[in-house]
Amino acid sequence: MKRLGQESYESLLMAVDQIRSNKTRSFLTALGVIIGIVSITMMGTAISGIDAGFEKSLSMLGYDVVYVQKGSWNTMGQWWRYRNRPDLKTEYAGQINRIIADNPDSGLETVIPQMSHYRASASYKERNLQQIFALGTNADYLRTASGDLSEGRFFLPHESESGAMVCVIGDDIATGLFPDESALGKEIRLKNRKFRVIGVFKKQGKFLGLFSFDNQIIMPLTAFKKVYGSNMYVTLRIKIREKVMVDDAKEEIRGIMRRIRRLSPAKQDDFAINEQRAFKAQLDPIKNGIAVAGIFITGMSLFVGAIGIMNITFVSVKERTREIGLRKALGARRRTILLQFLIESVTICLLGGITGLIIAISITLGIEKILPEFPVRFSSLLVLISLVVSVLTGIFSGLAPAITASRLDPADSLRYE
Repeated sequence: MKRLGQESYESLLMAVDQIRSNKTRSFLTALGVIIGIVSITMMGTAISGIDAGFEKSLSMLGYDVVYVQKGSWNTMGQWWRYRNRPDLKTEYAGQINRIIADNPDSGLETVIPQMSHYRASASYKERNLQQIFALGTNADYLRTASGDLSEGRFFLPHESESGAMVCVIGDDIATGLFPDESALGKEIRLKNRKFRVIGVFKKQGKFLGLFSFDNQIIMPLTAFKKVYGSNMYVTLRIKIREKVMVDDAKEEIRGIMRRIRRLSPAKQDDFAINEQRAFKAQLDPIKNGIAVAGIFITGMSLFVGAIGIMNITFVSVKERTREIGLRKALGARRRTILLQFLIESVTICLLGGITGLIIAISITLGIEKILPEFPVRFSSLLVLISLVVSVLTGIFSGLAPAITASRLDPADSLRYE
């Protein structure tokens, strides 16, 4: 064991010496590995970033909140499946809350009604914003929603019940209408109505890169109806009690909704119960597709790099045939010759892997600086995987040339020109 360690150390010194003597060739040889490691590292970083961004988006929806709506999130874009369903009513929230109150074993905590308008506009003096998400709800809305207020407060129960013309706005609206001053206490115009701003949400970002939670304005439900009417899209936000399984809560909600809708056992549900797992089910195939494509591209890069290293190592064996013969004539073992070339191949790949990691980390830091909203995550596991892949590539590409070198006949090698 001690002799093997000594031989490995000497082989490593010889490998480093060979790399120093042929810097340009060594760099070009390692280029395929560098590209492969950059590919696998950036792919892993992208997938981790997608996961992080997706988890952040799901947390905005709430893991303990389900949504009763007319259509299902699993069939988004397929509106014809539920276009003939009767609309939901905000009054259902009160009915469900009374049922919950009468059932101490209920897995549901509270129900919040919500009406929404996706193409609202808001103005303040000469400034005007379009495509705003307007939302009408009650004073308990924050019990089912994420996000904290950076300024002011949410509207109170008496403001909700009386339909007070007050509102809480997102960060983008506050920045757009009040770039140089506080939004609190100002009156903004929605259609022909004036609303006093009583609160501003902290910046939350976009949901799956699509819908921005910072572009919404929230007001009492009665006030919303005064401005946009009573025929807008209705959602019931239902908060689940702690330690209650989502599937169990959904079954309870289904039973209550069928009771309220007066559906006979033979009739299908004319409503949908949505929760964040529906988005996860849609994103997972996309993420897996990215992973498969990334692995294929990375594998091709590493394979090409390994073939290049194998080719150069065979050339190196030919160039040093006399040296190999001389070493064998002086008593060098086959194992020593094999280790020499194998370690040289692994060293080149490992240096290429480290260089690829440095490039990948630099790219990641650049992305974070240029696009701070894009989630990137560089983990220590990726570093370990990259180094292991580099070593395995070195072993794969150097094994055949190393075996060839170790089997050379000393007499024939010394006569080689």
